[in-house]
Amino acid sequence: DIIRARYRALDTAMDALPHRICYAVKANSTLAILRLLRDLGAGADIVSAGELARVLAAGFPADRIVFSGVGKSAAELTAAVRADLGHVNVESREELELLARIAEREQRRVSIGLRVNPDVTTETHPYISTGKSGIKFGLPIDQVMPAALFVAAHPLLDLGAIAMHLGSQITSVAPYRVGTERLLALLQRLIQSGIRPGAIDVGGGLGIRYADETPLEPARLADVLVPLLAPTGLTVYLEPGRYLVGSAGVLLTSVLYRKHSGGKDFVIVDAGMNDLVRPSHYQAYHEIVELEERGRAAAQVDVVGPVCETGDFLALDRTLPGLEPGDGLAVLGAGAYGFVMASNYNSRPRPAEIIVDEGKWWIARPRETVDALFNTERLVR
Repeated sequence: DIIRARYRALDTAMDALPHRICYAVKANSTLAILRLLRDLGAGADIVSAGELARVLAAGFPADRIVFSGVGKSAAELTAAVRADLGHVNVESREELELLARIAEREQRRVSIGLRVNPDVTTETHPYISTGKSGIKFGLPIDQVMPAALFVAAHPLLDLGAIAMHLGSQITSVAPYRVGTERLLALLQRLIQSGIRPGAIDVGGGLGIRYADETPLEPARLADVLVPLLAPTGLTVYLEPGRYLVGSAGVLLTSVLYRKHSGGKDFVIVDAGMNDLVRPSHYQAYHEIVELEERGRAAAQVDVVGPVCETGDFLALDRTLPGLEPGDGLAVLGAGAYGFVMASNYNSRPRPAEIIVDEGKWWIARPRETVDALFNTERLVR
């Protein structure tokens, strides 16, 4: 229900523009989630051949798939060309020239998106800021026109879109305004050179509430984007991920032990950084609540996992009700960048994924078994 409501809110907010919402698969690539979004009418924004295989398996039409990513291999670009995707977002001149050679070898037309680095600063974690100069993402603005002219001159390439992606967990509309204005300035230069792309892609990055953030609501975004983009007459692409699925997921865990050491109280649980790496990797906040409230006195604790790393924690210095072994906890906001970033570190199996929808539930992916961790390995030749 959360995913449906989020999708419809964004779709309705952008209704004044011809638009397409392409779900950022990297946020959560579970097939059941992909199928739900496909049925809602979404396209897919992918960043690897593995994600391409997933979205095709989930039934997304090829022409509704956008292939982004700064490091696509020749094999991945070949797969994209053969699949006849909606467009391939290129992020360097070298990638563009490689894609042209592949198109010539395969004798297939390719729709190109030029992903621009608009040099826009966003107030988010530096690891997920992708629209600022001096980082690996996108074509610098001064390289866009030469790349567009290369596409226009090539007999098998079409300029399907100019695109940007500013980052993730953005809660202010200002970066979208600045980035879109810079894309529009580039668009004007392209049109003056006789080049008119079919779409303009403003990316994703809409943030959600984890703690006390004020999320950027779709209506506020539309208030800025619609007046800017409507005069172009172009189809507008948006690529939300976290916004659609982040608040829809929880991580369930159980308390194993309590421990006092060095003046601190620890609650040791059976989930760790291998299950949800965001707290450790991004110093991200996730609200943690009891599955059953027992009215115990609160205390300040660190909630830590079983992994052999000091950095294995879900919360630090968090005030929580008195917890005892066996208590169940829910870590909220785990629907995005949760399972997709999980690992088998310490040879720990990944958890099951359960879908709950309209009063029903089912196992979308069973809990991994220990045997499955090494059943493809060999001891000797």
